[in-house]
Amino acid sequence: MKTLTIEVEDSFMNDFLNFVGSCKDKIKITKDKNLEYDPYFYERQAELHQIRDDIRSGKAEMISHDEFWKNIDTHLKTKQ
Repeated sequence: MKTLTIEVEDSFMNDFLNFVGSCKDKIKITKDKNLEYDPYFYERQAELHQIRDDIRSGKAEMISHDEFWKNIDTHLKTKQ
């Protein structure tokens, strides 16, 4: 079985549901809770996975915790 995301125009929703209803032994409709809470859930998830992969591969430049806070302190001191 394959899972797809389908966007249906509001004006076509009843026709779409009637069609799916006629194929209910082959098509299953479920609501995705992730998309109910956050319509961009999967885009954000893919972005976070890419960031994680970049960190693991060394592609993303990382600094230490101490260096990070040193940079913050320096920045705050120059803004006063």
